[in-house]
Amino acid sequence: MTSRGPCLLTLSTGLSNELSRNWITQVNDLKTGALIGVDKYGNKYYEDKRYFFGRQRWVVYTEEMNGKRTFWEVDGSMVPAEWHRWLHCMTDDPPTTHPPVPRKFLAETHKFNLSGSANQYVPYSTTRKKIHEWVPPKAGGQ
Repeated sequence: MTSRGPCLLTLSTGLSNELSRNWITQVNDLKTGALIGVDKYGNKYYEDKRYFFGRQRWVVYTEEMNGKRTFWEVDGSMVPAEWHRWLHCMTDDPPTTHPPVPRKFLAETHKFNLSGSANQYVPYSTTRKKIHEWVPPKAGGQ
């Protein structure tokens, strides 16, 4: 066994391999830019015009929003409507310098996207099911 053997064995183990992969991912995604603003939930918005179009604006999400811990459950719907326009390059003016016009359809408090959760919206259906579940016959002939 060479002198590199123990080092190679250590890197091939699960935990150290995962840590090194995670470190490489973070290094590739390190960004530098100017802080443009912070929304009322604590999300921070940055811009660096040296990056190519579509990657020059980004958000660093807050760790808690509306009483829910969001560190591991980051969702694109956590961006409020007033910042969505600037983040997706629909306008060059951030809401810190040009506040949006208040609209009736914009909610006062931003809500999470509940799709895929137990609280998701399921519309009432008046049509019959296309596929019916099988109900086994009762024992004893009845």
